[in-house]
Amino acid sequence: MRNNIVLTSLSGKRFPMRVNLVRIGNSRGVIIPAALLAACQLGDEVNLQVEAGKITIEALRHPRSHWFDSYRPEAEEAVLDAIPQDESDSEWTW
Repeated sequence: MRNNIVLTSLSGKRFPMRVNLVRIGNSRGVIIPAALLAACQLGDEVNLQVEAGKITIEALRHPRSHWFDSYRPEAEEAVLDAIPQDESDSEWTW
């Protein structure tokens, strides 16, 4: 059985093609060519959903994945250094 598959890249460019659905156990799969994987920036995991009778495959996004890449702890203010130290030798009583 042949099915029409239309892949859309992040830029909106459409890649219509006809591919075979491959039986994988009780399921079916689609082999996506490497050029289309690159064009759509698909990694090892994707978001898969059904919209208006169409299966949509989207690249999995991690919006906060690079937040700390440029973090430099040496640039942080020493906030705790501004707190006065308790110089007494007495023990705290609870």
